[in-house]
Amino acid sequence: MKGRLGTLTALYVTQYLGIGFITVGLTAILRDGGTSLDTLALLQFVGLVWPVKFLWAPILDRYGSRRRGHYRSWLLVLQGGLVLALLALLPFDRPAEQLGPVVAICVAYVFLSATQDIAVDAVAVRLLSERARGAGNGIQVAASYVGNLLGGGACVIVYDRFGWVPAILLLAVLTAVGLLVVWRFREPARADRVRTGQAYRALLSVFGQPGCRWWTFGVVPLVYTGAGAAYALVTPALVDADWSLERIGVVTGVVTSVPAVAAGLVAGVGIGRFGRAGVLVAGGVALAASTAMLLPLMNGRAPLGGTVAALCCFMAGYTVANVVLYTVNMDYSRPGTGGTDFTVLSSFGLVCSFVAAAVALAAAGQVGYPAVAVAAIVLVGLGVAVGVAHQRRFRRPAGAAPGERVLATAPN
Repeated sequence: MKGRLGTLTALYVTQYLGIGFITVGLTAILRDGGTSLDTLALLQFVGLVWPVKFLWAPILDRYGSRRRGHYRSWLLVLQGGLVLALLALLPFDRPAEQLGPVVAICVAYVFLSATQDIAVDAVAVRLLSERARGAGNGIQVAASYVGNLLGGGACVIVYDRFGWVPAILLLAVLTAVGLLVVWRFREPARADRVRTGQAYRALLSVFGQPGCRWWTFGVVPLVYTGAGAAYALVTPALVDADWSLERIGVVTGVVTSVPAVAAGLVAGVGIGRFGRAGVLVAGGVALAASTAMLLPLMNGRAPLGGTVAALCCFMAGYTVANVVLYTVNMDYSRPGTGGTDFTVLSSFGLVCSFVAAAVALAAAGQVGYPAVAVAAIVLVGLGVAVGVAHQRRFRRPAGAAPGERVLATAPN
């Protein structure tokens, strides 16, 4: 199992390296080159490829090489494509003056990264036992922050000291580690191949499993909307509190990532020991408490120490809750259509987060930051309560296959 988790760790980290660079590092480099804020805002829409990746997830579940490994054959192409896309950025050493081709390459990279994520998630569904699933998803969530630290932090430092080419080469070399891991990976033979129609029907049939609709349309939107709404207020509130953009970037992009990585790994181990409901409660309590700790910031007071502590606690709590949500999504993912099932369930959470951020900012303009923050606390609390009830009602029997659940029975 250590070998399997090591493989997943390398693939998840390398997939997020370029994403961290595009969303954090490249944004800083372009701004330093004089790119307007309006243009930088449009660049963030590149990330919208991820929530719609369920549209082509069934293709990966349906087609794949028997000789090279069903999903491994996809990963070899996609991981190599990620490296090539990064190398394609090398000639554009003044990205602010060559924005068109740079953005086009970024769109291609994000598409490849999103598709690679489908394949890696499908491999995780097939390889991880129920007990190891929490650790696997803890690694996945933590990997996004590690990618942000390396791609959005380390590569920017290299760029600042040595220039564009060394920074891009570092990014490409780190991503190539994932290609080496895929090359050495031996995927178990797959006997549960699906037809094209079956793969696409999985987009809806996944919700037919006991409790899946309750989880997806009850627990997920409550938790993600509450957490997303609270986090959307952080950056504008820090700006209103007269924090410099440099300080905001360092704290929200680097400092808070460290406890988030640790929280993801701890939550993954905790799920195996204390169960999904227990860890969800811990994450929800941390989210609610840390959002309350942010109320002074929402009222315009942002002392450095207290604000950083509150933000670190918030990111840790959000990460813990996120690991639980991903783990239950994987519980509902069936081996034959693991890429489709996990992708469609996770994509709904991403959509909720996007919508929550927009609604929260609009509402804050009408009723103020504190009122929205309090509403976010209430939503998270409701989400945790509904989630605990779900886990008690739809428990997994010992040794159950992925996607298999039974209704809990009342004691005599």
